[in-house]
Amino acid sequence: MSRGAFTFAPLGPFLTPDEATFFREGDPWGFILFQRNCETPEQLRRLTGDLREAVGWHAPILIDQEGGRVQRMRGPHWREWMPPLDQVEAFEDPGRGVRAMYLRGALIGAELVAHGVDVNCAPSGDIAYPQTHAFLRNRCYGRDAQTVIVMARACAEGLMDAGCLTVLKHAPGHGRAQVDSHKDLPTIEVPLAELKATDFAPFRALADTGMAMTAHIVVPEIDGTAPITQSAAGISYLRQQLGMTGLLMSDDVSMNALAGDVVTRGQAALAAGCDLVLHCNGEAGEMEAIAAGLGRMGPEAAKRADIALAARRTTRDIDIPALEAEFEALMQGA
Repeated sequence: MSRGAFTFAPLGPFLTPDEATFFREGDPWGFILFQRNCETPEQLRRLTGDLREAVGWHAPILIDQEGGRVQRMRGPHWREWMPPLDQVEAFEDPGRGVRAMYLRGALIGAELVAHGVDVNCAPSGDIAYPQTHAFLRNRCYGRDAQTVIVMARACAEGLMDAGCLTVLKHAPGHGRAQVDSHKDLPTIEVPLAELKATDFAPFRALADTGMAMTAHIVVPEIDGTAPITQSAAGISYLRQQLGMTGLLMSDDVSMNALAGDVVTRGQAALAAGCDLVLHCNGEAGEMEAIAAGLGRMGPEAAKRADIALAARRTTRDIDIPALEAEFEALMQGA
């Protein structure tokens, strides 16, 4: 069944009657949560249940639970995680580091699923460079393509084994950006041949993970006039050259890297070939305008969405204390 071509966020920790009515009528494909939505375990379980009750099906509920600064469920109720790059670089033995990253993914995934959240917007396929903007650098999984591929794969496998789907971001690679795309539009002034061998390689290698998020960046040799999110040439490049044939969602259209109002931004993303649009600030007027202006997913997008959700794995009977003990032992010996 075709849903709205957008994912919305509630404004606060509890679903209001007006929000419930709007979500029922607007029929978003899914929801995304932020720290403002996560206060206590009981409250969060109620919110995720109410969101699904509002739309009448087991809609996907997304979150950014990366660790470090970008972690929506925080202490004291939930475990605090160090930034991904810090964990990767804590290990001299790559094998132990990979196992620790898998365990991290499994533990995060189990915690999310236990609270009704079934999609983590992670891992990042971006490469950390000395010039990478601070908003992104320690969210990366390595400083070279191979390290990112191995570590991001381990995290994704852990998440999926816990029953949590993943969203690979920010395609085709945000690591060279020297400005924060929440505020400005980055342009990647690096030859395409070099990007193919470096920044793009993790996204090609991890294209089978099922869902991905586009980057609000300009790559001039692909399209010098529009960011990848809103570029038909950019989305075509992701699909045809990098093999990213699964569900593609935009990064948040509230970010100031994009020009125009949120409806114009979202329409441009869908016209370029994104399957759906993320809108994250919970502002009711903007969501109403997006629902009216973007409409439903097209048949191909709906098919990709169905395939993505069908990839949910049956949650294994995970021994959380055992995994925690193994993870702590690995970290102490790092």
